[in-house]
Order: sequence, then structure tokens, then C-alpha cells
Amino acid sequence: MLPSFEPYVADHAGVYLQAFAALPAAAKYGFAVVFGLVIGSFLTVVVHRLPIMLERAWRAEIEATDAKDAHSEHDPHERPLPVRYNLAVPRSGCPHCGHTLRAWENIPVVSFVLLRGRCAKCGAPVSPRYPLIELATALFAAASLYAFGPDWLALAAFGLCATLLAMSLIDFDTKYLPDSLTLPLLWAGLIINLGDGGFAPLRDAVIGAIAGYLFLWCVYWIFRLVRGVEGMGYGDFKLLAALGAWLGWMALPQILMVSAIAGALVGLIATWRKRMRFEEPLPFGPFLAIGGALTLFFGTPLYALFG
Repeated sequence: MLPSFEPYVADHAGVYLQAFAALPAAAKYGFAVVFGLVIGSFLTVVVHRLPIMLERAWRAEIEATDAKDAHSEHDPHERPLPVRYNLAVPRSGCPHCGHTLRAWENIPVVSFVLLRGRCAKCGAPVSPRYPLIELATALFAAASLYAFGPDWLALAAFGLCATLLAMSLIDFDTKYLPDSLTLPLLWAGLIINLGDGGFAPLRDAVIGAIAGYLFLWCVYWIFRLVRGVEGMGYGDFKLLAALGAWLGWMALPQILMVSAIAGALVGLIATWRKRMRFEEPLPFGPFLAIGGALTLFFGTPLYALFG
């Protein structure tokens, strides 16, 4: 029989957690903020590159079956991408001139401030979206530590929030929620809740995953039968299933309530300001993510309002 390494890993993880918990509050939150900034810098890469990687994969599949159609969809004005293009290579660079960022130009938030939001080589403006993503991720890291203390649950909560942030931005840009993010998030929620001390009992997590998917699946088909159009994408089903797997089925009504209200308000304001047409579809993933994050940190206070 092979020896089990679980007690060894658990003991050492406990030692590290105890050492971290013994640090002064300023040191713990300082570490959380720096860690969040670093992960946020990586998220900017994920948000930018993952849709491109998926599009290249789709084009390769189309090219294998119909090369003519693949070439007709390709934009000749696009900047050519290297053969190896993933989340690790090539190194980050300026989208305008292709300048490869040096180490000091890639420090989260600090480099943006030092360079005054411009490329060091061509002077083209850099979108403030990058430091905002990094700051948002740092805020999630500090909030997770505050809400769950120096415990592995805080790290798990931060991972959930970081993934929700990346998916929201991708959905906002492309109106698509990648399976490469939604499905691992669903399985991670079930794994997190396997033992005692998770975010929800395993039974509630499994029911939440099933109910989350089936509810929006039913809404999708009812809307399609009544209106004759698709009201949402399949990625929304999977995202709500993932949130159900993390937070349990009891959290789903509040998540849906918050996301529906937030989506309606944003849609009405955007229509009123003529930023979008009334019939134009609005990505629902970001609003589900907002509902999930609020429920993660604040529980279900809306239920008390309705008795």
C-alpha cells in the first residue's frame, strides 16, 4: 500500500496558515493586496488573450473542414499573431506598436502611473482598464481575507471572485462565457464543498449546480418559444450552475434577484442614454457574477426583507 501524503500536506498547510495568522494585520492585508495585484495583472492577460485563443482554435477547426470559409472570415487588417500564442507566450507588449514590455513596465498599477498611461516607446495611450482590473482584484483579495480570515476559505473565495471578474469582462467584450472558465469553476465549487467547513453542504452544492443550470435552461426555452429568439446563452446556464455549486441552492434566488435588477437598471440607463437599443441583447454574465459576489460576502439578507 502506498503511503498517504494527506496528513503531511494538511499539517504543513496548517503550519503556514498559523504563521500567516500570527502576522500583524497590516502585514496580512499588505500581502493580500500585493497578491491580488499580481493575480490581477495575470487576469488582464486572460481577458485579452483567451478570446483570441478560442477564436484561433475555432478558425483552425473551420480551416480543417472548409478553408475557403475560414479565409473569408479573416480580417486582413489584423495584426498577425505569432504561431505560439497562449497565456504564457509571447510576453506582454504594446497593442499599438508591439513593443515588448520590460520588467519595470509591467509592475501592476505602478508602471501605469510612472508611464502616465502611455507606451514607453510609441507614446500611445494605454487603457485604464488594466490598472482598474488589478485594483479590483486587490480589493477582492483584501475583502476575502476580511470576510473569511486567514483560512483556506479566503483563498478559495478570492479564486472565485477573480474568475468571476475575468468571465464578466470577457462576456462584456464578446457576449460569450468560455467553457474553459465556467466548467472548471463548477467542478471547483463541488470540490471545495466536499468536506466540512466549505461554503455550503455538499448536498446543497450538488442541488445548486443542477437547479442553477436547469432554471436558466427553462427560461431560455420559454423565451425562445414565446418570442422566437434566444434570450441568453448557454454560458449563463453554466455560470449559474457554478455559483450554485459554490454557494448552494439556497443562494440562487438572491443571485437571480440581484442580477435581474442590476441588469434591468443598466439596460434602462444605457437605453435612456442611447448607448444601446432597447431590443439589443445585454450580456447577463456580469450581473450573475455581481449577484454571486455579493451573496458570497454578505449572505442572503434579501430573504429577511421578504420574510
